Amino acid sequence: MTISLDRQKTSLEVHQLGGRIGARLDGVRLGGDLDAATVGEIRAALLKHKVVFFRGQDHLDDEGHIAFAEQLGSLTTAHPTVNTGSAKIFTLTANKGMAANSWHTDVTFVDRIPAISILRGVTIPAYGGNTVWANTAAAYEALPASLRALVDNLWAVHTNDYDYAASQESQDEVVESHKSFTRSQFASTLFETEHPVVRVHPETGERTLLLGHFVKKFVGLNQKESAILFNLLQDRVTKLENTIRWQWQPGDVAMWDNRATQHYAVADFDTQPREVRRITVAGDIPVGIDGRSSIPVKGDAGSFSDIAALVS
Repeated sequence: MTISLDRQKTSLEVHQLGGRIGARLDGVRLGGDLDAATVGEIRAALLKHKVVFFRGQDHLDDEGHIAFAEQLGSLTTAHPTVNTGSAKIFTLTANKGMAANSWHTDVTFVDRIPAISILRGVTIPAYGGNTVWANTAAAYEALPASLRALVDNLWAVHTNDYDYAASQESQDEVVESHKSFTRSQFASTLFETEHPVVRVHPETGERTLLLGHFVKKFVGLNQKESAILFNLLQDRVTKLENTIRWQWQPGDVAMWDNRATQHYAVADFDTQPREVRRITVAGDIPVGIDGRSSIPVKGDAGSFSDIAALVS
């Protein structure tokens, strides 16, 4: 493999977009030739603002997308169960006004949750199709002491065969609207993992809430109790003050810290085509505040993200 020594030097500008989450990064042309200082600045902005956005990246193709992502760490495969045509790029297409329109953190049903997601807009509707992100660290920080005492030692079961936020019918409608895969493919291998509801961020040390629509139930609680508590906590996460909404333009790239956010794709673009492509950077196994690590119950995610290859 030949590595070019002509690295691109940039003058990165960080424009904060919200009080708790979100920044736009200007002055950089994404690709695999960024100098180490610029990559470090991008990562620092990501850790601080949780999600960052890049305009005007029309030059970026699949190869350049991968090359940029590789500068941030080892990459996962496209998805634990779905093959959408690329070993590393997960393609999501829709033309029925549907999207991943429920709050979630990417791939929490496995033990090795991705650290970073990088999403590139390929086909952007003329209107609608925005994406919203929420800061789960800010949500935890704002919890009253009584709720913190409850969630600090709480664990949840996450699975790819259970969507807490939707009925079976609406799940099928959402998944089937993505022409690249079906629900049966999505759940072709069942994964189930027990995660701490409060995880310690491995880079910042922040405590974040690990929830979203892959949660099946809380350990030790029945379904009714789990549903009530889940909705209470999710409402805290998605409080408007914790969120940022991005209106996509052609050439946009969004990158988020998957360890400290949830996101929601708004399904309001009628029958216009929408295509986005995602790459995920491998992450570590979540650790709770008591030092215990997540526990895989069903499925082996080793082929999705090789924990042995990660650099701590």
